Amino acid sequence: MKAMLLNAITDLSENEHPLTLSEIDRPEPGAAEVLLRVRACGVCHTELDEIEGRTAPPKLPVVPGHEVVGEVVALGEGCSRLEKGQRVGVAWIYHACGQCEYCQSGQENLCPEFVATGRDANGGYAEYMVVPEAFAYPIPEALQDEEAAPLLCAGAIGYRSLRLANPADGQLIGLTGFGGSGHLMLKMLKFRYPNAKVFVFARNPDERQFALDLGAAWAGDTTASAPELLHAIIDTTPVWKPVVEALKELRPGGRLVINAIRKETADQGYLQQLRYEDHLWMEREIKSVANVARRDVREFLQLAAEAGIRPDYETFALDAANEALLQLKRQNIRGAKVLKVWGG
Repeated sequence: MKAMLLNAITDLSENEHPLTLSEIDRPEPGAAEVLLRVRACGVCHTELDEIEGRTAPPKLPVVPGHEVVGEVVALGEGCSRLEKGQRVGVAWIYHACGQCEYCQSGQENLCPEFVATGRDANGGYAEYMVVPEAFAYPIPEALQDEEAAPLLCAGAIGYRSLRLANPADGQLIGLTGFGGSGHLMLKMLKFRYPNAKVFVFARNPDERQFALDLGAAWAGDTTASAPELLHAIIDTTPVWKPVVEALKELRPGGRLVINAIRKETADQGYLQQLRYEDHLWMEREIKSVANVARRDVREFLQLAAEAGIRPDYETFALDAANEALLQLKRQNIRGAKVLKVWGG
């Protein structure tokens, strides 16, 4: 089968083709696993973090991709929940132990044996992949393949971020950065909290206009001040500058939720600007988001289907994965990017 392989950690600024189109053996499902024919796979900023070495080291060589929509074509021994021909999704959480205190309390995203799709196990930048049956999610019929793929990470992690931000209808909510996850969170906020006002901070003028087009009450640069102090802000950027800037925009008791797997080290100097009295005093708090749990994926897919939440996206062929990644690297973002692998 064809697959895009990552063979070594590299910087896309120096190597614009980090993935190699390769012919590899089609996997066979083991016990409690299913084999999927991949139909579509979203391209996520986390892939950049993996490729450039900002996550835990991937298991090389590896097939990236953790926003996977596929069709079940084979069932391993002991599978009983899914059927051949069923359309399912695979998210960042590929497996968790099921036995530790975190798994037992519904916090499997914190499991010390957490296995990440496309990093610790081969993902969806390929024609086929295997996944444990318990970590595959039926895709609602209302969602097309390309619509569903970004929902499996950008959407699900955005859904978890909103739960951790714990907003109320009528409050003032901020979003820093406005890519794949940010634009879906704005759509969620407009649906679940119709009286809330959403304020977007983004350095890219096109992203700011995109936010206004989707119904944001205000959009400004990362360093701009919103017209009002906010109850909660969700940061979706890979850098530190928006974190420091966002803390100044919180009202007393406000919460900043950081939705990022890693922060880049190049701009750590901004942390020297962090001042307790300006940024944290008055019971302002910071909460990080770590991975997703299966509950997040299941609940958000259903919400998206019922609420008509659909991502804006553009499609690429499987062998154009490097181009999609390069556009992410260069901040050429309007919605999500999706690899079309199989299907009409």
